[in-house]
Amino acid sequence: MESFDVIVIGGGHAGVEAACAAARVLGAATFNGNQTPARVLLLTMDPTRIGAMSCNPAIGGLAKGQMVREIDALGGVMAQATDHAGIQFRVLNASKGPAVWGPRAQCDKHAYPAEVQRIVAHAGVHVWAGTVDKIQTQGGVCVGVTLAAGARKFILDHATLAANETHKQQARPIFVVDENSSASHGSIDIAAKCVVLTTGTFMRALMHTGETKTAGGRVGEGSAVGISAALTSMGFELGRLKTGTPPRLAKETLDWDNLKPQWGDEVPQMFSDMTSEVTFPKLPQVECRQTETNATIHDLVRANLHRAPMYAGEMEAECGPRYCPSLEDKVVRFAQRDHHGVFLEPECLFTNEIYCNGISTSLPAEVQDGIVKGMRGCEHAKILRYGYAVEYDMVWPHQLDATAETKLVPGLFLAGQINGTSGYEEAAAQGLVAGLNAARRALGLEAIRLGRDQAYLGVLLDDLVVRMPREPYRMFTSRAEHRLSLRADNADTRLTPLGREYGLVGDAQWSAYQIRQRAIDDIRLALANGKINGVRANEWARRPEATLQELASACAPGVDMKLLARVSTDLRYLGYLAHQRTDIRRQKESENVPIPREFDVMQVRGLRGEAAEVIQRHKPTTLGQAGRLAGVNPADVTLVALALRRQGTLA
Repeated sequence: MESFDVIVIGGGHAGVEAACAAARVLGAATFNGNQTPARVLLLTMDPTRIGAMSCNPAIGGLAKGQMVREIDALGGVMAQATDHAGIQFRVLNASKGPAVWGPRAQCDKHAYPAEVQRIVAHAGVHVWAGTVDKIQTQGGVCVGVTLAAGARKFILDHATLAANETHKQQARPIFVVDENSSASHGSIDIAAKCVVLTTGTFMRALMHTGETKTAGGRVGEGSAVGISAALTSMGFELGRLKTGTPPRLAKETLDWDNLKPQWGDEVPQMFSDMTSEVTFPKLPQVECRQTETNATIHDLVRANLHRAPMYAGEMEAECGPRYCPSLEDKVVRFAQRDHHGVFLEPECLFTNEIYCNGISTSLPAEVQDGIVKGMRGCEHAKILRYGYAVEYDMVWPHQLDATAETKLVPGLFLAGQINGTSGYEEAAAQGLVAGLNAARRALGLEAIRLGRDQAYLGVLLDDLVVRMPREPYRMFTSRAEHRLSLRADNADTRLTPLGREYGLVGDAQWSAYQIRQRAIDDIRLALANGKINGVRANEWARRPEATLQELASACAPGVDMKLLARVSTDLRYLGYLAHQRTDIRRQKESENVPIPREFDVMQVRGLRGEAAEVIQRHKPTTLGQAGRLAGVNPADVTLVALALRRQGTLA
């Protein structure tokens, strides 16, 4: 029987981060002075699709960009791959304060997964193709998986990797079948200390275009049926959600040059601290174009709502993403509007595919033809691929801990859309936390929970486990009460020391971080000692009229302007951040007080029935989590705290 420390199921954004994080943590562990060989398996239905961008080939955006920077600060994959494959970089919300700036990049959809696969291969992760029939448990603890017949091993294709590095042609997948291995003719049992499930939209997945239904979680790919049954048999409560994607158009059939352009930033900003400024950006930069729907298109949609799967009652899923709605939803929910903006975004430097950002739809093909041709500049458009909706099974996340480990089955972790989230960045963030904690469990170490005051990653996991979203969850800056300090520009200061402590951050990244921090310290010292117009420079920096050029005059020649901007932001937010630190300190007094798993909340005297039922259902692991549950008020938390104190749990 094959044996691994950690098995990661699924090769999407969550699976990639989980596998690489686990490999880094296990590889950094030492016992008796010897490094531990990492045994991490990434299992997916098609290894050539590892890192694929199923929908829009874009990374980042409002709040999402902050998460990508945090993933990078913790040694993750997404930021590096984005910098490698980005073909347009923009900072959203640039006219507002730095706390809500959202870096975003349009990526080449073939270059991105090729770079992700390169990183996975060099992380020492084993890659197999196969599907899971069963999750094995022993004494209620996850101990491995059973694979269906036909599993194969894959290896890195060095020739394709070298060809991809030239950037002169469309990038290709770099994993190929290991010819020295043969496909299994029967089921295979694989032992593991931990298993991470990152199934994306593939669990019992069904795609819809009008009345047409096709099994699968992505065009041209299958559906994972066995895992849903396995989870149900283990006692997990499953739900069903939906998402969708818009049609893709042939660029040469559009009136491209006469549409309003949307350019990237004149000076692109990289996502990863490990990207070389000398070689960034690696790929040529492109512009997008803008068009819009109109009243005639909306009338066409209304006339065909009965043919939309969601409105026709053809889908089991309760709802789709509120903040990335289909065109059908927009027309119904915003009936007063006579148009909606649409962005036409290139998907690749070497193909003619254009992504229609803003008209996700599952209406029949002939209706989609009318919608597209009704938009300005698209009168003669050819649709290369019609839009569709996909519904899929997920696990209600109240059954998770904020470590991404399930409460029902120790050793089993869940990450990504299986937990009810929407978006590449949310999936990757969960994957990193799941991979980190799976590796730590395999090593016998205590699990890590990131706080809401530490990272958007902490906000995300906390929201999932205490608020149980009934629609696909998407991150926003408004969800983070400490967003003034959770900025994209200071992610490394907040998280890289933790990443180093946990074994996520390697020597090169740690060295670069230390150099950067020394430079920041030098800037702060220079501003503290220098003067501008007779005023101390660090006081001048807090004035609205202060400019970076003025502040630079108080620093050493050649000062790093990006680091100077970060220090300037800290100085401007100084008073607000002081108040925020006080609030955080008060919250932490109860936030991290543990609630033992065996604690019986139904026995707490005086506790309201509603609060007891909610706490019993969600089983929060800390008082802080309990206080954020819908239906639980501060008085309820006080009663629980008193009960814990009587039991000797709370001092």
